[in-house]
Amino acid sequence: MSKDKKFKLEYVWLDGYLPEPNLRSKTKIVDTAPTSVADLALWGFDGSSTQQAEGKSSDCILKPVALYPDSTRINGFLVMCEVMLPNGEPHPSNFRQTVEDSADLWIGFEQEYFFMENGRPLGFPETGYPAPQGPYYTSVGYKNVGDIARQVVEEHIDICLDAGINLEGINAEVAKGQWEYQIFAKGSKKVCDDMWISRYLLFRLAEKYQLDVELYCKPVKGDWNGSGMHTNFSTTILREQGGKEYFEKLMAAFDKYRDEHIAAYGPDNHLRLTGLHETQSIDKFSYGVADRGASIRIPHSFMNAGYKGYMEDRRPNSQADPYKIISRLLKTIKSVS
Repeated sequence: MSKDKKFKLEYVWLDGYLPEPNLRSKTKIVDTAPTSVADLALWGFDGSSTQQAEGKSSDCILKPVALYPDSTRINGFLVMCEVMLPNGEPHPSNFRQTVEDSADLWIGFEQEYFFMENGRPLGFPETGYPAPQGPYYTSVGYKNVGDIARQVVEEHIDICLDAGINLEGINAEVAKGQWEYQIFAKGSKKVCDDMWISRYLLFRLAEKYQLDVELYCKPVKGDWNGSGMHTNFSTTILREQGGKEYFEKLMAAFDKYRDEHIAAYGPDNHLRLTGLHETQSIDKFSYGVADRGASIRIPHSFMNAGYKGYMEDRRPNSQADPYKIISRLLKTIKSVS
C-alpha cells in the first residue's frame, strides 16, 4: 500500500546570539507542496533556547518570508523566516525588519570563509603552519587545495543554483583552507535572504564531510589574510546617471558615517582592517580606482563610463549580518540628494 506523498519544509531563522546571529532550523512535514510564501503557515519555537525569550514566556513565532526548493532532500523546500513576538511585532533580534525593501538596489556579495577540520583550517598541520600564503589564491592541485574542499564547493554551487540562488562564482582564496563564493541579486531583502540560505546550505553540506565552516573574520593570527564579505552595490542613479558630483557627495557621506558602517560590518573587524592584507585601516576611510587597500574600490569601468556603474565596499567582514550591511548602506545612500 503506497503512502501519500509528503513534503519537507525546513524553516530557517536567525537566533538572538551576539555579536552576530547563528542559523537555526527545523523541519515541518506537510501534505501539499507550497508554490509561494502565501502557502506557508506561521510556526512557533522555543525562544528560551536561542537567546530570544525567557523560559517563563518562551514562545516565538516564525514568519515565512522566502521559499526555495531544496534539491538535497526528496520533496524538500527551504523556508527563510523572520522571528516575531507572539503579539505579531518583530522580535528585537529581527534585523530584516530594518531593511527598506528596495528593488532599486543591486548587490553582489563576496562571501569568504575557512573550512575547519579538528579545530584548525583545512590543510594546516597539527602543529605550526603550512607554507606561507601566495600559491593558494585561485589555485589548483592537491598540495594547495586538497580534495575534500573542492568537492564541497562544487556541490555547493549545484545546490545553490537548484535553490534559485544566483551564485555567480567560487574560488580558492589567499590563505590555505580559505574559499569564497559570490552571489548577486536585485532587491535589498532578496539578496540578504539568498545569502543566509546559501550559508545555511554550505554549513549543512559541510556536515557530510565532517567539516566546519568558519565565518569569523580572523581565525588565523599573523601573516594570513582575514575573511571579508566585500559588498558590490549600485543603484539606478549610479547605473544610469552617474557623474562626478554625485559620486563625490556619496563618498563624502560614506566618510561621514564611517563609524556607523563599521558598527554594522561585523565583529572584531579591527583584527582584519589593519591596513595590511588588502585592507584599509579601520579608523580611516578612502576610495581609489582598482585599489584593494582602500575602503571602497572603484572599478576602472566605473570611471571609464563617466562615474557610472557599481562600487565595492571592502570593509564588511565574513561574519557580518547581510541585513545589517544593507540597512546601513541604504541609509547612507538615501542621505545623498
